[in-house]
Amino acid sequence: MILGLSHQSAPLELLEKSTIASEDLPKKLTDLMQQDHISEAVVISTCNRTEIYVVAEKFHAAYAEVRDFLADNAFVAPEDIADYLYVHNDEDAVKHLFSVVSGLDSAVLGESEIQGQVKTAWETSRIEKSSGPALNLLFRHALETGKRVRSETSISRHTASVSHSAVLMATHHLGSLEKKKVLVVGAGEMAEGMVVALAAAGPQEVQVANRTIKKANDLAERIGGKTVALSELSVALSEVDLLLTSTGATSVILDHTSVEEVAKSRSGRPLLIVDIAVPRDVHPDTASINGVTLLDMDDLSAFAAVGIEERINEVENVQTIIDQEVKRFGDLRSAREMAPLISKLRINVDTIRCREIDRFFQSQSQFTDSDRVAIEQLTRTLTAKLLHKPTIGLKNSAGSAKGDRLADSVRDLFDL
Repeated sequence: MILGLSHQSAPLELLEKSTIASEDLPKKLTDLMQQDHISEAVVISTCNRTEIYVVAEKFHAAYAEVRDFLADNAFVAPEDIADYLYVHNDEDAVKHLFSVVSGLDSAVLGESEIQGQVKTAWETSRIEKSSGPALNLLFRHALETGKRVRSETSISRHTASVSHSAVLMATHHLGSLEKKKVLVVGAGEMAEGMVVALAAAGPQEVQVANRTIKKANDLAERIGGKTVALSELSVALSEVDLLLTSTGATSVILDHTSVEEVAKSRSGRPLLIVDIAVPRDVHPDTASINGVTLLDMDDLSAFAAVGIEERINEVENVQTIIDQEVKRFGDLRSAREMAPLISKLRINVDTIRCREIDRFFQSQSQFTDSDRVAIEQLTRTLTAKLLHKPTIGLKNSAGSAKGDRLADSVRDLFDL
């Protein structure tokens, strides 16, 4: 079961409240695993979505537990978040995850950053031992699907990532980044992506600010830029033309008052701020300050929706691959679920065979050891041939209604 909210289902204000920071993820996974009706869990929390993947013992009970978990995490009442949540179960859940990993559910159609984010989320769950056989099989197959989509279609060709799109959007608003001074705040995956994109945009100067100075230094060196201490943020902002920000801060790092003071020091020179952090780094009220233009993830989604006709033409091809992989996953999962039943059937029959042979030889002293070997071989071959067609029938019907009926019949007939 999947329960979550994304840029497509919820307003940015609620989405940023629902974000789970990477450092909080281990505790959140522990909280989920302590619920009564959840046996496995993976949490994906990015700038576009917060989704909880669980193996549910009872659907409705688990739904309530995850809904309340998301509400508590966002500090809102369950009824205030429920209308924005989507839920997928069984095959629909598989198809949703495969679509997410393939970039079909992203703010930027076809972007590839989500694949790494999903992989990281799954790895964290494996480390915390909240992901078990069912979700491990699902996420491994999902990542394989994402790789296949990007190798067999053009959905990601000439596609900007979220971070790259942020730079493109800034370039669109400013006309060009040549002779522009840029400040990047943050040093995580998104900030790194923006710095890489800036290298091709050719700004006059790039400065990087981050809570960890070493990370800021490493990122700045990649583009021949400078490092700025967070304590000097206001001074740097008074000089640059563009601020690109994406940190993991849980609250705003620039409020209305601080940006207003910066604007006063700029002598009328305009400042463009592109904030793709979720939760947001810059308070939305900042947009009302004269000379300041503030763009966020909502603006990025609208910007990315323009000029994607070429990639839209690939959506049908991607959907075809996803449908194929959903079916392949279903067959694989069903086969794995059927395998223990087939194994129990064979063990049960062979146990009976061995018991009857032992009973026969205990009552018949005239037979030699070589006779026993011959009878062992004969009965083993006989039972193998008798079980061959039932085994093939169970395997071939796995995952279907017929397979479920056959499995139930075998369990009842052989008391398995």
